Amino acid sequence: MNIAIIIAGGIGSRMGQDLPKQFINVYDKPILIYTLESFQKHPQIDAIELVCIDGWHDIVWAYAKQFNITKLKWIVSGGNSGQESIRNGVYGLEGKVNPDDNIIIHDGIRPLVEPSVLSDVISKCSKYGNAVTSMPYNEQIFVIDENDNTTTSQYIPRETLRRVSTPQAYKFELLDSKYHEAFEKKIGIYGSHYTNTMMVELGVKLHFAAGSDKNIKLTTKDDLEMFKAYLKADKETWLK
Repeated sequence: MNIAIIIAGGIGSRMGQDLPKQFINVYDKPILIYTLESFQKHPQIDAIELVCIDGWHDIVWAYAKQFNITKLKWIVSGGNSGQESIRNGVYGLEGKVNPDDNIIIHDGIRPLVEPSVLSDVISKCSKYGNAVTSMPYNEQIFVIDENDNTTTSQYIPRETLRRVSTPQAYKFELLDSKYHEAFEKKIGIYGSHYTNTMMVELGVKLHFAAGSDKNIKLTTKDDLEMFKAYLKADKETWLK
């Protein structure tokens, strides 16, 4: 089976609003529901688990009923960090899923995940045991001089880089064992670490899957305006 873990355990302070950003309404629908609908509509997704802020569980169940998110099966509470929230979601599936099931982890504030991206991450995970959504890096990257951070004399060839995001997928047996190992050894769980960086620090080789520039993370008010523009944009049928 293919089970999604949607991470919505943060408060989103950088958005500067009075409620968590995943619950901000855009055209009379919470951002989180747009994300959940992407997984609800995808034919390969069998079930959804949501990692959510305490105090919002009943509200989410009500939204799920209102917007017909029938694949939502479980809600667990988030942790004090992003990695703790993902860990809670992974541990919450113990005894409920099979070792060989594909577990797709996705940020609740990335509401524009495309069906083709989800399909590819599932396909790659089924083949290789894991898959990380990725895109080429199209900007030039220069390294700051260690003696003067206003200068540089070194660059990183952009063709050697990939930028990654969610969705990313892992076989449950691998995912569960590595989260236990990471929190026991205190490896890959602090700061900006996510599942993919944790996996690499624990010696796992990751496999790239397809990505999309539309798959934006809604962090600031400018991101929110971009999301609204995407929703209102008319697709040009003549573009290949």
